[in-house]
Amino acid sequence: MRVAVISDIHANLHALEAVLAAIEDEAPDAVWCLGDLVGYGPRPNRCCSAVAARASVSLCGNHDLGVLGEIDLEDFAPDAAQAAEWTRTVLSDDARTYLEGLSPKARADGVELFHGSPRDPVWDYVLSGEAAFDALELTSDPLVLVGHSHVPLAIVLAGDDLAGGLAPGGAEVDLAAGRWLLNPGSVGQPRDGDARAAWLLLDLPRGTASFRRVEYPIDRTQAEILERGLPEALAARLADGV
Repeated sequence: MRVAVISDIHANLHALEAVLAAIEDEAPDAVWCLGDLVGYGPRPNRCCSAVAARASVSLCGNHDLGVLGEIDLEDFAPDAAQAAEWTRTVLSDDARTYLEGLSPKARADGVELFHGSPRDPVWDYVLSGEAAFDALELTSDPLVLVGHSHVPLAIVLAGDDLAGGLAPGGAEVDLAAGRWLLNPGSVGQPRDGDARAAWLLLDLPRGTASFRRVEYPIDRTQAEILERGLPEALAARLADGV
């Protein structure tokens, strides 16, 4: 089975459309989404409908839950809270219903999926060796997928040895080398210094995972953010991938 994995779309429709076009070129058997379809960005409804139409497995993230009112926005940074409040005012009934049906964790085809991590599926960031080790210790399947940090990662536990780290575009890992924790990076708001939209292609029969990056019209998303009165910083950061 070949699976395209996406995460942290954040209502960036132009990035999502570019990634979905690249995914179609690869013709995988399935698409999985690790959450945060909305928040930060200007096109929440179209992003929700696109993911609903394409993803066979989809999670909710902390921003999705914040927009739904299931998490207090006082837990968010000011710009994120402002964007969530705006999203609440424009979210369609269909998008709301779709998000309400999602969970922050799932299991599919021998893979465990979390928006955050097994320690806390909603909020926990896997950005350290300790967090990655804990995530792998708390799970049992050969492959664990996480999102939330917006940073693509490939970390392997072979015996007692933990190795790996940042996974740039073009990186490919051998899934037979141990138990892996992978983060596909962010479609809509990358934070690894590469502004291109990120996604991951799993080839489970071959035992490989390939990290992909896609150019998209950043300026169009930036213009839409400003047109909607969302914080300028949310537009500016897209150009730098931070």
